Amino acid sequence: MTPKLLLPRLAHACRKAPISRLYSTPAPPWTPARNRILGIDPRVVPVARHFGTTNKPPLLKAGSTNFPPRPKPPPDEEIEESFLKGSGPGGQKINKTNSAVQLKHLPTGLVVKCQATRSRSQNRKIARQLLADKLDDMARGDASRASVVGEVKRKKKASSAKKSRRKYRKLGEEGASAEEIVGEQPSDERNEITGHGDKVSSDDKAVLQKAIGG
Repeated sequence: MTPKLLLPRLAHACRKAPISRLYSTPAPPWTPARNRILGIDPRVVPVARHFGTTNKPPLLKAGSTNFPPRPKPPPDEEIEESFLKGSGPGGQKINKTNSAVQLKHLPTGLVVKCQATRSRSQNRKIARQLLADKLDDMARGDASRASVVGEVKRKKKASSAKKSRRKYRKLGEEGASAEEIVGEQPSDERNEITGHGDKVSSDDKAVLQKAIGG
């Protein structure tokens, strides 16, 4: 075939061929020999990098306290459980059903009662946790979780009350100083500052004199 006939066919093939076939070459197959050439150890598995998380420990808030672990409820063999009718607000679900839970710890004789919710199953969980907190308080005293949490709450409440008193004391001092500044001004300027009394202009005085004289 002559070159004159080849050129139109080649141009038509180039127009029909996709761009990826014209400008890209397929990558060679990955072989162990290629690993050795690139210095890659096939026994080492590459670890994927995660940029969403870091290895830094979580930041703790200033003044945070490490509370003791929450105590676990005693085993069921040491508990005597009974269901009672609730009292107080809550409707017929509380007053006419045995949704309230009462637990008695047999070794110590400690009794707790819970009717926090209308669900008996939820009240059972809450009652067991209350019993665990009571037993922990009896056993550990001031080192118990309930005592530590209560002490932290009391300190926060005292700190907020102290800040509030300091704020109102500062506002009172600023108000007293403003009153002293107003008291040191002359009577005319004091009336203009405080708004007590009206300052009569010269034109108004002339009008009044004409009215009186007329």
